[in-house]
Amino acid sequence: MPSPQTQRQSLSFRAPWHIFWIGLLLRVLYITLAHTYRIRPSEDHLQFGWEMGRIARALVTGFGYADPFTGHSGPTAWVPPLYPLLLAGVFKIFGVYSAKSAWVILTINSIFSAATAPLIFEIAARCFRPTGRARNIALWSAWLWALYPAALQYAVHWVWDMALTALLFSAVITIALRVRNIGEDPPEPNPQTNLRWCLFGLFWGMIALLNSTILLFLPVCGVWMLLGAAKQKATLSPAIGKAIIAALIFVACLAPWMIRNQKVFRAFIPIRGNLGAELHDSVLDSYNGFTVGTRVPVCDVCPEYLEYKNMGEYAYVQREGKLAREHIRTHKLRFFELALKRFYFYWISVPKPPEKGVLNEAFRVLNYSFVSLAALLGLFLALKQRIPGAILFAWAFALLPLTYYFVTVQARFRHPLEPLMTILAVYLFQSATLRSSSRDLDMRPT
Repeated sequence: MPSPQTQRQSLSFRAPWHIFWIGLLLRVLYITLAHTYRIRPSEDHLQFGWEMGRIARALVTGFGYADPFTGHSGPTAWVPPLYPLLLAGVFKIFGVYSAKSAWVILTINSIFSAATAPLIFEIAARCFRPTGRARNIALWSAWLWALYPAALQYAVHWVWDMALTALLFSAVITIALRVRNIGEDPPEPNPQTNLRWCLFGLFWGMIALLNSTILLFLPVCGVWMLLGAAKQKATLSPAIGKAIIAALIFVACLAPWMIRNQKVFRAFIPIRGNLGAELHDSVLDSYNGFTVGTRVPVCDVCPEYLEYKNMGEYAYVQREGKLAREHIRTHKLRFFELALKRFYFYWISVPKPPEKGVLNEAFRVLNYSFVSLAALLGLFLALKQRIPGAILFAWAFALLPLTYYFVTVQARFRHPLEPLMTILAVYLFQSATLRSSSRDLDMRPT
């Protein structure tokens, strides 16, 4: 039975629930009043989930997991299955490409987005306890996520996986901190519980079936958790056993999808099968480092779509991948120049045509780049001050964007990292406020 002190400590990591409810209410009101659920029907409702919407429609109308673009093109592994299956469930109940379905799926996204705020609170409260300002940092971070327009945009505008991926990624960070006893005073006697490791494996399995790009962080996070047990040699062996169980749960999540791909394509496709086409897009001169290329066969009148349909997805992607590798081999310098350009895009902002005015575009770039700069400076300060968990955050900053540098970048790709960025930006300014207050106290006459 935990002591009263331990119970109080555990409760201090819980965000006030009104942060979640206010964040959710704001999102749902915006969806409803701004009519973001009225998605343009142009190009056969392409903007209603793009490839994911197409696949969800195919699932509901009896074509199976297929047809990611216009028309019937056959089976696909272009995107992982979890979000299209969720969207298909919404279509089944509320209608394919209906306004009601749009409102429901955006509201579900909003639940995921608002539920990230309590996790942000706990991450900040655990990591910054040594600073003496943990609650301030946690509250400011959670409220910023709940209310700041840039944090809610992907939940209320996009029928895509970003809000759910950000929630699950924040959840695995929270589990990692709990397993390492970060912020616990007194420390838990056995933080490496079966439940935590099982949830770790399950959440990473779900992330893999949503956005496999960020799986680069999985082994680092797992090893970091085990290092906590290594400090207590008596608990290391049981922790390794629990990590193996987590790995088995992770593989079990992927197994049905992998078996399906093996049967359908007669090939090993662990998660998604579009890399060759995306990579070929990324190296073409016409692409120039931007996010819209010519080799993704979106429309049914372009030659690429006819090739994709006639060859089948697997053969088409394999051919595109081969062409991409040949181009990279003969244009190595150009490939790395484009990678540097996408590095800039990821952190500073992907340029867009100033359709709503030059000032609006300038504000968007300033807002995006300011968050990046503040978060990076906050990370450097956290590392310098030896904040618990800062090393894990640094690995996240290094690994989550890495694939995008070499393939493609869009602003939404940063969203899973943005909960940590919010916390670190708040920490930076809270630290500056604290130093300013201390300086003012030192200057008072005695």
